[in-house]
Amino acid sequence: QVQLVESGGGLGQPGGSLRVSCVASGSIFNIYAMGWYRQAPGEQRELVAQIASGGRTDYAASVRGRFTISRDNAKNTVYLQMNSLKPEDTAVYYCRISSFSGDYWGQGTQVTVSS
Repeated sequence: QVQLVESGGGLGQPGGSLRVSCVASGSIFNIYAMGWYRQAPGEQRELVAQIASGGRTDYAASVRGRFTISRDNAKNTVYLQMNSLKPEDTAVYYCRISSFSGDYWGQGTQVTVSS
């Protein structure tokens, strides 16, 4: 059984930094993309950033230059470093892993940006 566990969310201050992590366990074969999505109250879930197996990264325009996605293939872990936080970054952040054995989501971790 595949399980994705996110950690590292919490309260951040405007202009501050947070890092969220997602560790995947279980039988996942041939991961080709790992990504982070977020969903604010009353909004649709949106892509924040994703990283392909070859290392190519894509970012939402709203976070480009502030957030950095990275992965550790050996640990089946994906990270999202969030800098220069803004109140509008407040949301539940979900990790997603896309592989030839399936598409998997984490349970989400709350990120709140407030002074």
